[in-house]
Formats: sequence, C-alpha cells, structure tokens
Amino acid sequence: MSDTQNASSTPEWEQRFRAPRVSLPDWAEDAPERSLFVSNATGTYELYAWDRSSGEQRQATDRPNGTTDGVLTPDGRTIWWFSDTDGDEFGVWMRQPFAGGADEPAAPGLEPSYPAGLAIGRDGTSVIGRSTDEDGTTIHLVRPQEEPAEIYRHRESAGVGDLSHDGTLIALEHTEHGDAMHSALRVVRPDGSTVAELDDTEGGTKELGLAVLGFAPVAGDSRLLVGHQRRGRWEPMIWDPVAGTETALPVELPGDVGAEWYPDGSALLIEHSFEARSELWRYEPGAEEPVRVLTPAGTVSGATARPDGTVEYLWSSAAQPPVVRSTAGSVVLDPPGAKAPASVPVQDAWVEGPGGRIHALVQRPATGDGPFPTIFEIHGGPTWHDSDAFASGPAAWVDHGFAVVRVNYRGSTGYGRAWTDALKHRVGLIELEDIAMVRDWSVKSGLADPQRLVLAGGSWGGYLTLLGLGTQPESWALGLAAVPVADYVTAYHDEMEALKAMDRTLLGGTPEEVPERFAASSPLTYVDAVRAPVYISAGVNDPRCPIRQVENYVDRLKARGAVHEVYRYDAGHGSLVVEERIKQVRLELDFALKHLAGAPDNDGG
Repeated sequence: MSDTQNASSTPEWEQRFRAPRVSLPDWAEDAPERSLFVSNATGTYELYAWDRSSGEQRQATDRPNGTTDGVLTPDGRTIWWFSDTDGDEFGVWMRQPFAGGADEPAAPGLEPSYPAGLAIGRDGTSVIGRSTDEDGTTIHLVRPQEEPAEIYRHRESAGVGDLSHDGTLIALEHTEHGDAMHSALRVVRPDGSTVAELDDTEGGTKELGLAVLGFAPVAGDSRLLVGHQRRGRWEPMIWDPVAGTETALPVELPGDVGAEWYPDGSALLIEHSFEARSELWRYEPGAEEPVRVLTPAGTVSGATARPDGTVEYLWSSAAQPPVVRSTAGSVVLDPPGAKAPASVPVQDAWVEGPGGRIHALVQRPATGDGPFPTIFEIHGGPTWHDSDAFASGPAAWVDHGFAVVRVNYRGSTGYGRAWTDALKHRVGLIELEDIAMVRDWSVKSGLADPQRLVLAGGSWGGYLTLLGLGTQPESWALGLAAVPVADYVTAYHDEMEALKAMDRTLLGGTPEEVPERFAASSPLTYVDAVRAPVYISAGVNDPRCPIRQVENYVDRLKARGAVHEVYRYDAGHGSLVVEERIKQVRLELDFALKHLAGAPDNDGG
C-alpha cells in the first residue's frame, strides 16, 4: 500500500500528530552554518544536527522516551544535550561532536540534578545550574580539564541567565527574597564575586520580576538585555552592570514584549505577544520607534535574527500547521513526509468576569449550527496562555464534532502583570471563576450544549479539571485530566524543589504553615462531590505532578464507586513519543464518546 493510501485511510486527527515537525533551528554563534533542531521524524522527538553549507542532517540523539533539551557550543563543534531517565528531568549534561561520535559527560564532576540553566563560553568554559531537593540551587563554573567550582548556592530557586561574549560576566536570575514568581538579577564574575545587583522586588516587598534576555553578542560589550515589569507588563530594557546604567526602550506596544539581540549587536529583534497573537519588530537603539518585521497573522512561537540580517521564525495558526519561515521569503526547514491536515480557525470571545474581561479562543466544527458538545481545553502553566497556534489535540476534538473553548484565565500571560499575578492564595479557585463565566457564555450564546460539557486539560489544566469537577459538579458532564495535581499536599512534598518554591509563593507558605489554603485549593478536598465520569492519565516518572498524589485521588474515587478510568504510562510530565500521544488522545476520545450521552460517533476522519 502506498503512503498516499495509508494516509487516506488514517483519520486526519492522527495524521496531524504523525506529520513530521521541526523546531526553530538554533545556530552556533561563531559558526552560523551549524544548527541544531528538534524533530519527530522517527516517531519520537529527538535532536538533529544540520550543516547548512552541505545540507547534511544527522540525528544526534536516540532514546526510547525522546530528547528535546540541547544546545550548540559557540564554535559549533559540540552538541550538549540533557540526559534524564525516562522523562524524570533528573540527570546530567552530555556532549558529542557535531559531526557525530561518542557521547560523554560534559561535566564529569557534577552529580545528577534537575537543570537550572546553562551557558557555554568561547574558551570551553561552561556555567551549569543545578537544582536538588537537598541543596536547593547550586551554580558551577566548569573550565576545560578542571574540576567544577561552585560559585553560587541558595535554598531558593535560581538559574543561569547568560555568559558575556568574553566570558568575564555571568548573569544569574534568583529568588532569594522568597517570591518564585518574580526574579531578581545578579551579575557575577567567574569566581562568583558580585559585579552588580538589580532587584525590582526590593527584597520581596514588590511583585515586579526581571528576566535575563542576553548579553550583547560583541566582544568587550557589557550591556545586558533585560525583561522587566515596571509598567505592568513584560518589556525590554538595556542594563549595563559595569557602567551602572539603565536604558529604557521606546517600544510602545500593548501586551507583553520580549527581545533578543541581532548577531552584530546593532539592533534588537522584538517579539510582541498580544491577545493570543504575536508579531515581530526590529528596533535599533537610539531610534524613535521600532519597525515592523512582516509575518502572517497567527502565532510566532520563536524567532532568531541571522548574521545576514534576515529573521527566521516558527509560525502557525489554529488552522494552519507550523512552518519555519524566513523574512527572505523561503521555508527554512521543510521536513520530509506528508504535511499535517489543516484545521478550523479560532474565533475570539470576550466575556466579562470578576477580575476583568476574559479572553477565550473558540473553534467550531466545520458543519452544523450548534449547540455542540463542547470541550473546555484548559492550558497548563499556570503562567502560560493559549494562542492562535496549531494544536493537534483541539483539532482532534473538532474533527469529532465538538466545539473547543480555550480560556486565558487569570494567571495567564500576555494580558499584563496584574492578570498573571491575580491567582495568589486562592489558587485554582480564581481560575475556575473565569472558566465558569466563559462556560455560562458558551451556553447562553448557543455554542455549547449544557448537557454535554467536558472539562479537560493537562498539567495545571489537569489540576483545574479535577478541582472544577469537585467545586462545580453541576457544570460538567465529563472530566479528562492529564498529568494533574490531584492531592496538593502530597504533590508539594513529592515534587521537584523549584515547584515547591512556586507553590510557597502561590499559596503563601508550606502545607504546614497555611494548611487551610492548601486544603481549599486541593482537588482531593472535593473528590466526594465529583459526579461526572473522570478520566486521568499520569506519567509514572513525573517530577512535576508525581504519581503518588494521583493514586491518592484515584483511591478515593474507587472507595466511593465513582465512574473513572486511569491510564498510567512510563514517562514523565507528558510523552515525546508520537504513538503514545495518539494513544492517549484516542483513550480520551473513547472515554468521552462512551460516557457523554448524545456525543457524535464519527471517527474524526
């Protein structure tokens, strides 16, 4: 049977998952013809080396559960990649020659840990961030042929931001003030001594974060591009920690604004995110305003300026699958094989809520007028947002006759700092207030059938699903929770240290210090109120939403004879194996079609 015949007999929703994809290629700063990208071409997401001058592509990693974290050294001679065990995110950095060869530990003197940033210098020196439950965060300077030297240690979360072009300055992000949502910055020398500090939190008294965006890519230039929230949203400025100067940038764009340097340091590539779409701009320091870099309407998931002045970017929309494009007008990297079938576009919905206008993205089946069975697909994070970008999961539900609603609840990014920071202390409950308002709108508008409403999501979205099924039992006919927080207290004690710090920030302390807040925000507290059938999937090696707390919740469902199914798989916080992802979506679809009265029964083809 030909590939065309195979494709035609396979439902379109499965074709979307199997279609070969590539990430935006990363490239070596001093050898721009050498690139590294991620692809699912073999059926598992792995790292690939690409020599642009010859066109040769080589699969660099090959592991049963996939590999996505990798970086090239500035000279392009070596690939660093992070080696964990079956998705548990706990491991060591490995390296291999760009042209191929044996893997070896990149820093043999460092024990396994959770990663906390990496920067690699031109002389072979590396700065490696580590996080463990025992030590908190440690940062190490590793020179060639020398033992690692610890240059930073603190119990709270921190990480490596960047290393200056000449290797004399190291930028760190830290939360020593105890607020894991708002980092401060410190620039240190290779011996760990401090050059300068920048702390917009003023010791943790203000909720203003900073982020390292990168040192100027020029020898002898100590300027550091920094993201700040001083005007209620993320935007860039230039900080020179040596000169002690800060330079504001006249980039007056609504929404969140990020930036990176052009390779010669002469300009900034601005990435602007606003109301679930994104666009690119070029700004030259000293100019009155930025200049638009034309991209199609939709979402730019990543962009990079090349030495010749062109910009490469990964673009998609809800209707059209991702493609790596160049402002030169070409497709940069086109993987072989059948392309993903298109889906339907999103429509915007704005709903008044208790904290302000709530933005939701709606996809309707191509045929029919509604009301439709409707799935509320809730994003994770929580500091993330859904956008007008291609997503195979929602598209599968649309193919099966469902409307899909995605809500950028309070806590989401892209709508200003106040919106993102609003969920503190009443964690989960605030997000669900917004979801409830959009649910009511979906019914009143005629979009959604109130008897066929599904609450679903993964990670934080899975957490909100379980919490919503217990606190809003009359509102939902079915729940689908992937890798969720289910028992917040047990999750806190079992999860990786960086997430403990985030939970302390969100809830105002530990379970022992604020037990009433943990109880109010834990799905386990409300499990006996759950009426809807619930499907849960969980990775047995998940360090973010560990399996023990999921089992505690499932045991309570079993004890009361609640309708539920559980699927456990051998991976971490999600899977990088395409067929495993398809299996999980198929199980969710089958569960919904089995338990949702009147649901469509087509195969999504």
